[in-house]
Amino acid sequence: MGLNRFPRVMGMRSGYDPAEVDALIERIEATLGRGALDLEPVTADEVRSATFTSRRRGYQETAVDFALEAFVVALETMAKRPVAKRPVRPALAEPTGELLREEWFESQAARVEKVVFRPGRLGTGYHEDEVDAFLDRIVATLRDTTGHPVTAEEVREVKFATVVFRPGYLIADVDAFLAGIADVLEQRG
Repeated sequence: MGLNRFPRVMGMRSGYDPAEVDALIERIEATLGRGALDLEPVTADEVRSATFTSRRRGYQETAVDFALEAFVVALETMAKRPVAKRPVRPALAEPTGELLREEWFESQAARVEKVVFRPGRLGTGYHEDEVDAFLDRIVATLRDTTGHPVTAEEVREVKFATVVFRPGYLIADVDAFLAGIADVLEQRG
């Protein structure tokens, strides 16, 4: 069942299959940083060449085509910007065997140091300096080089200031990454 993103064709006429269109748009929104992190990214060329099955009472083709053209422009604009990797959720397996406990925590600290968050959308996001300072505290905790370690609960409850019309980190990326880090810190004990 479609999300009714577009007007439907009336009567016996056919239009684009709503489920297929909705699935593509969800991938586009994820690629643009507006959706789930676990969806396969899509390129402007894929959107340009997309085809849909015809269904009775489907989405109006011209409305969908117009929206997809706008998405193509947005994807091409994003592709011209410097590449920002999606945050990688740290491996959560308990360190055992050949990988010693401290080496595992060092590898997690290195992941925190290397994480790159996508920019916030529409000029809003978490204040970059606050997030960066908090990540520094997490790295010190993972390396056991601080007298004031960050707890998993503190990571789950942290609140950052948001910025508007200034560079900021995409809120969903930061929240997802920190959820994984909280799980890692629970193992640090």
